[in-house]
Amino acid sequence: MANLTLVFAQPLNSSITVGDTAYFTLAPSTVGGFKTSTQSEITEIGPIASINNATKTIVCTTSLSFANKPTTSSFILFGKNNKVNLSTVLGYFGEIKLKNSSTIKSELFSVGTDMFISSK
Repeated sequence: MANLTLVFAQPLNSSITVGDTAYFTLAPSTVGGFKTSTQSEITEIGPIASINNATKTIVCTTSLSFANKPTTSSFILFGKNNKVNLSTVLGYFGEIKLKNSSTIKSELFSVGTDMFISSK
């Protein structure tokens, strides 16, 4: 397997960690003000081996062929291992404050929670 170094113009996402898996799609196009990809397939690059926030680079271990690598206009994304990165609410209680700073009429559609009884 070879290493592939990806260099970004913008700061890296703060939640990216070594061991996450990097993916890419072809260059997105703008549709209705949003960037969207016409490619229906997301291609796996491989696991992230190292991250350098100062130079905005990540190094991935990959088996992609030269012809199937991301370009400078590709959309890069990453996924976490869901066997390791599971989390739920910890503690005895939770508190939340919702504030609407908008000056126009707004409506809250839904609020959800995750809870379980751990002791009695």
